[in-house]
Parts: sequence; C-alpha cells; structure tokens
Amino acid sequence: MELLTFLSCLLAGLMVFLLSYTSRARAQATMHQVGDPAVAHRALIENADDFSNRPAAIFPVSLAIWPNGERNDSITTTSYGPHWRALRCNLTAEILSRLGSLEPLQQEAVRALVADVSTAAGGQVTIAGPITAAVFTLASRMCFGDNVDDDCIRTMGQVARDAIVAAEELSPRFNGSTLSKLANWRGFRRISGLVDRQAELYLPLIAARRKSRSPLCGGGVVRPYVDSLLDLRVPEDGGAGHRALRDGELVGLVFEFLGSLSGSTSACVEWTLAHLVDQPEVQRKLRCEIDEVEVLSSKSIRSMPYLNAVVLESLRMHPPVPYILDKKTWTYPDEFRPERFLAGGEAEDVGAAPGPKEIRMMPFGAGHRHCPGMSMGMLHIKHFVAALVREFEWAPSAEDCRGGVDMTEQNGFIKRMKKPLYARIMRRK
Repeated sequence: MELLTFLSCLLAGLMVFLLSYTSRARAQATMHQVGDPAVAHRALIENADDFSNRPAAIFPVSLAIWPNGERNDSITTTSYGPHWRALRCNLTAEILSRLGSLEPLQQEAVRALVADVSTAAGGQVTIAGPITAAVFTLASRMCFGDNVDDDCIRTMGQVARDAIVAAEELSPRFNGSTLSKLANWRGFRRISGLVDRQAELYLPLIAARRKSRSPLCGGGVVRPYVDSLLDLRVPEDGGAGHRALRDGELVGLVFEFLGSLSGSTSACVEWTLAHLVDQPEVQRKLRCEIDEVEVLSSKSIRSMPYLNAVVLESLRMHPPVPYILDKKTWTYPDEFRPERFLAGGEAEDVGAAPGPKEIRMMPFGAGHRHCPGMSMGMLHIKHFVAALVREFEWAPSAEDCRGGVDMTEQNGFIKRMKKPLYARIMRRK
C-alpha cells in the first residue's frame, strides 16, 4: 500500500513539475552569513529598506498554498509590499498596541499554570508540558475569544506541535522544489495532512466569530485576533480595490499567531527556570525582588530590573530563533550572568531589540521583518517566571544534583532544551 501511495505521489509530482517547469522559471535564493556585528547592523538596521524585498524563507512559503491552488499566506510568507503591510499593521494595531488590556487573560493563565504545577509540589516535575499548555491556552483565547472549550484547545495545541515537529524532521536539503518534496514525500504528506487538520479545527471557530462577535475575551476587554482578520481588507491580487481574507489565508494567519506566540514564550520560560535551578543564588536574588511587591501585575513587573535582566540573559544565551551570535562582543559569553544587564554592567543599555548603534543580541530578529510581538512576548515571559518563582522553590532533580542541569540545545524552528527540564519543587508558605 505504501509503495502504491508513493508511486501515485511520484506520478502526480512529476506532472506538476513538468507543467510548472515549462510555464515559469524558478527563482533562486542565496543565503549570506554575516560574522561582523557592525556589518549586520548596517544591513539589517541602517539599510533595512534595501533588504525589505528579500525572498521569504523557502520552507513556509512552499506550504502557503492549498491543493486547489488557493493561497494561505501569513505575515511570514507574504512578500514585502501592500499586502504584507496590511497584515502586519492589523496585528500591531489590533493586538500588540493594547498590552494593558491583556492583563486579565495573563492573570488567569498564570493562575492555571500555578494550579497545574502545584499538583507536583513536594516532588519532581517536567515543566515543559504545563508551561506549553498555559501559554497555548492564553494564545487561543487571544485569538478566538472565551468560547473555546478546553478539549478543543488541547487538540489545537497538539496538532500545532505535531506540525512543527514534522517540519523540523524534513531533510536539511529541502528547498521547496517539486523534486525536493518527492524526496521528502512521507514527511511532506504528513505536514499537508496536519495543515488540513488545522483547517478543520480553525474554520468552525472562525465561522462562529463571524456570526457573533460577542462576548469578547478577557471579560469583554480584549478583541479577539480573528475578529480583526474578519474585518480586515487587503489589496486585490491585481492591485485594484480591496477584498476580505479568504478562508485559506485566515487559517494560515491563525496558525502563525498561535505557533509563534506560544512556542517562543514557553521555550524562554523553560530556559530561564533551568538556569534558576542551576544557580540557586540567582534564584534567591530574583525571589527577593519579586517578594517586595504585594501583587504581581504588569505595572509591578515592569519595575523589576533584576527580573528583566534574568529574562534578557536567558534570551541572550538561548534566542528563540537559532541565530549564531558573535561571542567576542560579550564577557564570559557562556556563563549565565544577569548582572551584565543591570546598571553599570556591560549591557545596561541593551534590550531585546537591536540598539540604534549596534547589534549585541537580536532574539526576536531585526529590521522590517523582526517579530512584531516582542513586547508582548517579553511581558508574558515575565508574568510566568515571576509567578513560578514566587510560588515555588526550584531545585535540581535527583539525577541532576551531581552534574547540574543539562543545557544542551536542540535547534529547530525554536531553540529548545534537548532534555526537557525536570526539577524538584516545593510550595512556598
């Protein structure tokens, strides 16, 4: 049966290849590696406009089309231009510029995570699962509103994670061509099936929002992302007039929103906790700062310099996107030292975004295509880390007591711990 499936895929693929080869030439893309931070700054910041029309990444673009030919482009796969600007401006104006209104959702997600972790208090816990569940639930409610049940959220989260894992398992030589897809036919077929499954899950929820725009999420405070997409009008393909987004495009944008928001946030929280487990003194200093406030809120969290330094140091060492940074720009680059980001430290003026004069780190990218959700992601990360440190004491597991926490990285679309963090926790009085 597998052989017959392969032969049918091969025949269909060859037909598509012959038709596409005779009708248009394939665009060629090159990759440039920059080792000098000054050169990177000139290319990505000072001369950002010159690189604004660079080709999008081959892999996601190759999936941005349904079998019937309909596009399902997202902000990531759309070429720079009016369509891209419409999508990005909508995300920024409707969601990312209203961070203050997200606090009810953040507080609810934090309470759910603390309750989940509390079941393991007094023992040991693999924290990746609870963190991922809490972050994905938060992202789902921001996207669809309050009327999504827990079972649906769990299913969506599993499908999204399966799609990312399947994509990471493709051959490193995958280049989006028909022949490359044939060489990776099993993996590509699995990914295509998961994309179809996402459509089955998302479209009914989108249809429900189309029929009724109330209630909003977060107790009627936050407008769901899907509502903004339904109201959005993008330039017509021919350039004359504007149109609503098609179902395929809505599915692509929803997957992008859920995947990018939940993946990088959960990874950074886990990395940060791993270093706090490995360095009890850093954990103690952070807890002292957190305990000084009565209520953890967005306002109080923004006034915590050591929490900010801890998160920045985690992002410096483990950026969500696996960039290779020049270690010559840092003192003791392989050591976790949050103090470098405090007043008087070597990086007191360095933040998550590249500076106006130099690039010391860029965990969320740089230039026109940097991650627009950087500020929101930082706030989410700080909320979760602060709550987990305030409520629990974190210590190495029995197997890590001698050798320390295994900080080996696993590079994929997001840089995660190769061995998920397994730690002992005690509930604080």
